[in-house]
Amino acid sequence: MKTNPRAMMRKHEGYKAFPITQLKYMLNYYKQKPSTTRFGLKRSLDKLKEKERDKVLTTEELAAAQEAVAYGCIKYADLVHNHNHEYIFSFDKMLDDKGNTAVYLLYAFTRICSIARTANISPEQILDAANNLPMSLQHDKEWKLAKALLRFPEVLMKITKDLCLHHLCEFVYDIATSFTEFYDSCYCVEKDSSGEIVKVNMSRILLCEVTAKILRQCFHILGLKAVSRM
Repeated sequence: MKTNPRAMMRKHEGYKAFPITQLKYMLNYYKQKPSTTRFGLKRSLDKLKEKERDKVLTTEELAAAQEAVAYGCIKYADLVHNHNHEYIFSFDKMLDDKGNTAVYLLYAFTRICSIARTANISPEQILDAANNLPMSLQHDKEWKLAKALLRFPEVLMKITKDLCLHHLCEFVYDIATSFTEFYDSCYCVEKDSSGEIVKVNMSRILLCEVTAKILRQCFHILGLKAVSRM
C-alpha cells in the first residue's frame, strides 16, 4: 500500500497525528528561536532597568539576572501549558512579573534567598539550626506552605508517568503564591524603628530555606537558572 506524503502521519500510541505541513511549520518555528531569544534578552534587560536593578546589582549579577529571565521566560512560557491544548504565545504575558510566569517565580526565589542574607545568618548557622532546632508551625500560612511543599514527591511521580511538565509548573506557582502569603503574614526577621534586627524566627527561616531548595530543584528540572540576586 502506497503512502500519501500529504496524508496525516501515522498515529503512535499516546501521540496526535500531524499533517506534513504542520511539521514544516514547527520546524520553521524553531529556526526562528534565535531572534526570539535576542528579543527576550533585550526585553528582560529593559524590565530589570525599569525596576532600577542595574543600580543595586553588580555588572555580573545584572548579566546573570538578564540571562536567567530571558531564557527562563521563553522556556517556561512553553512548558506551563498543557500541550494537548492550543495556546496563544504572548511576549507581554511571558515577561509579566505577576501570575504564573518565570519572572514572578524567579523574583519569588530571590526574595526567599534575601531573607537569611538580611538577617546576617550564615549557611553554617542554618545547617546547625536544621540539625538541632525542632520546626514549629503555628500560623495558618506556615501550615499552608508546609503542606504545599510536602506535595513535591507526588508531583515528581506524576510528571514521570505522563511526561507533562505543566503539572510541575502549577506546583511551583502554588509554592510561590503560598510563600508570598506566608511572607506577608509571618515575620521572619523583626526590626525596630531604627532598622536594627531585634528578633529572628529561626523556625521560619528554615521553612524559607526548604522552600528555596525545592524551588531550585524544580527550576533545574524545568531548565530555569536560579539566581540569588535579581
